[in-house]
Order: sequence, then structure tokens, then C-alpha cells
Amino acid sequence: MRAEPDLDLQDPHAPDLALRAPATLAQLNRERTLIASDIHVAAVLGQLTGVHDEQIQRCAALAVAAARQGHTFVELGPADAALLATASGLVGTDAQQDAPLRLVGRRLYLDRYWREERRLAAALLTRNRMRADVGELATLRRLLVAAHPEPGSDEQRTAVAVALLRQLAVIAGGPGTGKTTTVARVVALLRELSGVQGQAQPLIALCAPTGKAAARLREAVGGGLQASTIHRLLGATAGGRFRHDATNPLPHDAVIVDETSMVPLWLMVRLVDALREDARLILVGDPDQLAAIEVGAVLADIVGPAAGGPRRSAGMCATLERVLEDDCASVPQPPGDRGPTLGDAIALLRHGHRSLAPIGRLAEAIRRGDGEEAVALLRDEQHAQVISWVPDPIADPGVLRTAALDAYLPMMAAARAGEATTALAELSRFRLLCVHRHGPYGALSWAARIEGWLRTELPELDMSGPRYAGLALVVTRNSYELGLHNGDAGIVIRTAEGDLRAVFDAGGGQVTVAPSRLADIEPLFAQTVHRSQGSEFDTAAVLLPQADSPLLCRELLYTAVTRARQRLLLAGSEAAVRAALARPAGRASGLEELLWGPTPA
Repeated sequence: MRAEPDLDLQDPHAPDLALRAPATLAQLNRERTLIASDIHVAAVLGQLTGVHDEQIQRCAALAVAAARQGHTFVELGPADAALLATASGLVGTDAQQDAPLRLVGRRLYLDRYWREERRLAAALLTRNRMRADVGELATLRRLLVAAHPEPGSDEQRTAVAVALLRQLAVIAGGPGTGKTTTVARVVALLRELSGVQGQAQPLIALCAPTGKAAARLREAVGGGLQASTIHRLLGATAGGRFRHDATNPLPHDAVIVDETSMVPLWLMVRLVDALREDARLILVGDPDQLAAIEVGAVLADIVGPAAGGPRRSAGMCATLERVLEDDCASVPQPPGDRGPTLGDAIALLRHGHRSLAPIGRLAEAIRRGDGEEAVALLRDEQHAQVISWVPDPIADPGVLRTAALDAYLPMMAAARAGEATTALAELSRFRLLCVHRHGPYGALSWAARIEGWLRTELPELDMSGPRYAGLALVVTRNSYELGLHNGDAGIVIRTAEGDLRAVFDAGGGQVTVAPSRLADIEPLFAQTVHRSQGSEFDTAAVLLPQADSPLLCRELLYTAVTRARQRLLLAGSEAAVRAALARPAGRASGLEELLWGPTPA
């Protein structure tokens, strides 16, 4: 289990230090395996169920810590699993028992996540079927040929065909592989197919986990369709509930979800629950990116073994051969060809269509964990105009300073002139991405440093107050009253009347708010890699901490690098780069096994 990096053991009043924990739990607290809240939750569960054994509470605290770190369960040793099986009231071992914890073999879950995994797996497997309303395959083939006349589009044609043929479809691929182009063609062909069949135009919903990702999806697909956050689509209320659920389903014929890698387990369950039984669900995303900040690794679990190549059944191959006139005989089959498999729903996009080299080559080397190629690309001076490498950003911040000022000085000028659209556009040009939130390599520290650089360049600007014209902001919690969602980026501008207003790019247009009404916001001159998901920038600067940081992992570096559209500044030592590539994140989750079956020994 990942250690907690920010526990200050020197401060006896540190909020993460459990002062009255039993000896065993206190030791795990000092080792940074547990924080105070993990121990307190376990203690409360013990009090509520009358189970006070210290070793059982230790296991409960480990399960709480696992969920805090994104895992759905913690794997126990044989002795601990045997002990937990005796903790009736606290631990359930079969589906009929109601208990706060759930023991499945040696996996200890918080009951909520055990139930959500099972609900989602059952719902996805139920949807994993061919559509009954596709019509003549010859008609579909004609439409596909017309939509993809250009050579070299076999992957995209296959992905479109899968999306049209099946109730559930997954379009998975990295940056520049044409995911959004494929989605646009799916939308166009769904409409055209309905017209050919004399049916009403389908009602299609586009959504994504964040407002920024939703805005990018809307721009890419076009066609008059709007896009929203998943929360907004489901009708989130101030009380934390959703208007749409199984009893009040969404009216849409098809729901397309972009950036699915960012969707946590609980939210995917709520979305699938709210779909009509006959509605299409099309999931789009990059399974190699960081998983959601919250619990689960939904997209990676759904793609599962198909990440290594197609895993389609013989029946699906035969259908695709008729539609695409392709030979599917070489496609790997499931053992014994037991019929339909989840792989029938999955289409992989691997071929890059964007001019991302050498950034794309670096991202691919990171995805494979190839440290030698990654370091060679960073050192290659032929790519210096596209990739800059700063091995010691603390001692040598000059490149980062120049890039930040080049982007943010025009932004500040536009904000002071009241030009909101221009200011927001300038804000999206550059971003400094940090692994940590706190400390010398943290986003908050570097946001303050960038503010200092701006203050030096603009001595006439009053930056002393909490709000000033040119201050970049990000929303950190959904605010349905203001129409703002977690991750929406904005900037404070000065109006023609001299007033300050905060203007946000909220996915469906601009939202203007008086700064005094804003509560859950942070400066945005720098941000964590996790918060940057769903966004891209002309220039992305990636600041790596020291090599021993427990947060460094391959998926994080891959996600950070793929935020760059045109230029990448990588600030960090070779040791940090190699450490990240050598450490795949991995999340403990039972969803893949529920969907695909046990992994062969």
C-alpha cells in the first residue's frame, strides 16, 4: 500500500497523527501507512458493532486507508483473513449479511465498494450485447465506407462499427489517436442510420467528468450538440443526490462519456443506473492515464486484457468482417471460444494521427516503461524546440520562469483590460503541473513563486489583496448555485466600470461571478497533475519531485506529458524520471475479474 507522504511526525498536534491509538495502529501511523482518520473510522466501526479487538481494528483501518488511496479493497494475510471471518457484525462474508466491511477470500472491502463493483459489473455485462436495431449490415457497411474513405483508418472504422453494432462500446486510445474524431463520426452515423431506417433522430448526450473536458468534447463533435459534466447530466442537486436514477432514467438514446479514466466507481454506477435499458453507452478514454482521484480504476478494469490487443469472439469477428470486409481470423480468441466476451465491446486506437512526435514518442516510451528510450528522447538536442529538460528546477528555474511569463503576462494584460475571452484563451496556453500539492515541489509553492515573478514584472499592479485583475483561479468543489463545477478554470478581470469579476470557462460557456461569492477556489498559476486531467495546454511544464517521492508513478508521468499539445518542459532529475517509469501505479480492484473472469495462473 502506498505510504502517506505529508505526515508531519515532528508536530505533536499534526492532524494526521493519532494521539491515543492502540500500539499496533500507532506504529502504522508513525510509519505513514495510516493517518488519524483511518484509525478513527476503524474505532467508530468497532464501537458501533461491539468489536474491540486491536488486530481486527488494524485490518479495518487498513481497509479505510486503501479506499482513501483509490483501492476498493486491501489484501490481507491468511491469519488476518481467518481472524476477520470471526468478526460478526463488523464483517460480512456473504451477500445476505449486512455489515460495514466485506471479506471475500482475503480481500477486505468497505461494504459500499464491494456492492458498487458488483452492481457495475452486472450492469455492463447485461449491456454487452449486439443491438437489435442495426438493420442490414450491407447498409451499415455502405455508410462506414462513405464516412471513412481515406486510407489508414482501419482502427477508427472498427471503433465506429463497434459503437454502432453494440449496446455497450469502449473506444480506448492514447493522445492523438483520433478518439474524438471517431466519436464525431459515431454521432453523425447514428443520425444518418436513423434517417435511412425512417426513425426519429436519436437523442444523444455528450458528457465528461469535468467542465473543461466536456467543453473540449463539444468543440470536437460539433453538430449542434451540447456537452455537460456527468453531474450536470444526471441532475445533481445541492443535497448531493441526482434527479436521474433507475426510477427516473435519462431520456437519451445514446450517452457518450469522454475522459472515462477520470470517472470514479461510484459515479459510473450512478450513470449506468440512470440509463434506459435500450440506451447505448459509449465510453471513451485512455486507460493508461491516471485513474480517478476517488476509488476505482473503472476504464482500465473494463479494458482489462484487451489493452494488449483485441479479444473478440468468433461471432463478433464474423460480423465485423461482413461490415468492414476485413479478415478477423488473426484476432486472438478467448480460451475455447466460449462465445461473446467483453472484448466484443472494446475498440483500441493505437495509431497516432496528430503530429505529436517527439512528445508522442516520449509518451509511448513512458507507457511501456522504457526508461532508456525516454531518457534518450529527453537528451536528444534535435527535439529541443519541442521538449526541454531541466534536471534541477529548484536550482535552475529560469526556463520555467520564461515560459510562465511569456504566457501569463499577456493574460494579465487582457484581464486588466476586461477582455475575458482573450484572458481565458491565454490561461489555457501554459500550465505548470506538479506531482505534489505541498512542499518545495508542490503546486501551491510554485503558484506563489509564479505570482512573485509576475509581481516583479508588473510593479504597478496591486496584487496585495486576495483578488486582483489577472488572478487565475480553479474551482475545487461543485457549486450548483453558481453553475460551477470542480476543475472549472477562470480568471479575475476588471470591468469597464472598474469592478472585479471572476469569469470561468464552465464547459457550456462563460460564467461570471462576483469574487466575493467564491468559496471553494485556489490559485491556478500551477496545479497538480491529477487536476489537469481532461485539459490540454499549448505548453505543459511538468515538475517532478525527488526520486524517492511515493507519489511518482508511470501513469502520473504519462498523464502529465500527454497534457502538452505543442511543447513540453520536463523539470526533474534523471533519477526521478527513471523512478516514475519503474513504478506502475496499479489499484487493487475486483472489477476486472468480475468482468473478465479470474486471471489465469
